[in-house]
Amino acid sequence: MTTVLIADDHADITKILADYAKSEGYRVLIARDGEEALQLFRENHVDQVLLDVMMPKIDGFEVCRTIRRTSSVPIIMITARGDDFERIMGLDYGADDYIVKPFSPGEVMARIRAIQRRAKANEEVKEALKIHNLSVFPLENLAVIDADEIPLTRTEVDLLYLLASNPERVFTRDQLLDLLWGFDYAGDARTVDSHIKRLRAKLISPHPAWDIKTVRGRGYQFTSAK
Repeated sequence: MTTVLIADDHADITKILADYAKSEGYRVLIARDGEEALQLFRENHVDQVLLDVMMPKIDGFEVCRTIRRTSSVPIIMITARGDDFERIMGLDYGADDYIVKPFSPGEVMARIRAIQRRAKANEEVKEALKIHNLSVFPLENLAVIDADEIPLTRTEVDLLYLLASNPERVFTRDQLLDLLWGFDYAGDARTVDSHIKRLRAKLISPHPAWDIKTVRGRGYQFTSAK
């Protein structure tokens, strides 16, 4: 059974989300503050985390950063309405996705289902992808450039693997949303832009033999020298 950790100090929000998650067959753990969230995470097998930014004792950013030191478990940050700072900070600290308040429980469940679909798809990928000095290891959420290991979030490795598996193909933002987040994803195209930005920063892109390029007015493309 998939276990979801919901960390939010608002009891009404956690109750609604927990009820929806349980109705879809998930096991639910609830934390009221950052310390409790980390304790529950350490003591249980957790498959996915819903993490509010503003929590007592330890805020969501620090909880996310602490989890990322030892785990690549998918994390969805819950941010304030229209606050780009919180959205960007969450991704910088290693979150896989973000959702903006106010939100519908159905939207949150769609995000969870999308990440679970990607996790199952990753289990079917057995071989690493190698292009010049870049190797991508989907099961380990890892990229290697020359001899340097680059830890990636699950979403970042999914995005890199998809682009690198289709060199020279231009993917629109909507196509990437459909393929990686799912057709029922309720987010917007800025999600793709934010993940591309973080992926490039981690990979120190561009490289002489390959690059992730922005095709103006169209989308993104992985290019590779022959």
